[in-house]
Amino acid sequence: MSNLPDKPASAAVAAFLQRVEAMPQARPASGRRGRLVFAIDATASRQPSWDRACQLQGEMFGATRDLGGLAIQLAYYRGFREFAATPFLADAAELTRRMAGVQCLGGQTQIQRLLEHVLAETRRERVNALVFVGDAVEEAVDPLCHVAGQLGLHGTPVFCFHEGGHPEAAAALRQVARLSGGAYAPFDAASAAALRELLRAVAVYAAGGRQALARLPGGAARRIAGQLPAPGR
Repeated sequence: MSNLPDKPASAAVAAFLQRVEAMPQARPASGRRGRLVFAIDATASRQPSWDRACQLQGEMFGATRDLGGLAIQLAYYRGFREFAATPFLADAAELTRRMAGVQCLGGQTQIQRLLEHVLAETRRERVNALVFVGDAVEEAVDPLCHVAGQLGLHGTPVFCFHEGGHPEAAAALRQVARLSGGAYAPFDAASAAALRELLRAVAVYAAGGRQALARLPGGAARRIAGQLPAPGR
């Protein structure tokens, strides 16, 4: 977990935006926009965290325009088998508007459905990274691992950011991350700074790849980079 000090939300966001503005532009080698799916567990247990983090996450992803070449799809599940995904958006204001309009509803996790959705997306056009933010896994692990392995074969790593520290959920999400070629990190819901740094690192990776991530300072970037498989593997 991050040892970054907590700051008032407005000051933390301002400091983050200032750091992003100072970063070099990072685009995929092909010159095409990087594509990132940002997926959130929106079941009832997530409402307090969603309310605290929604504006922060929206501002952070709005700032990815300064990284250059990043399009983001918001995906979430909630309620009774409800799953939704936006188009890939390059407009920060539209992404923020859509995030702000989501309310959490009780229901079970649908992580397999999410992974299968991203697999279908990346088969059509490469998805450079999937970020999943959640606190629970209420599904059989083997099917999740199977789809995660398929994502790995297609070059779409899953970055699992786990809130709450439940040991069985942690074990499952670690396996999903590893089999896809991604990374796992826990975070404390009380520390917006930790999640902000983790999300920033993945946004940089999706926009500019491993080299851009290697240039990014901070402990979160090092922890993520240290979990990625070596090139060529």
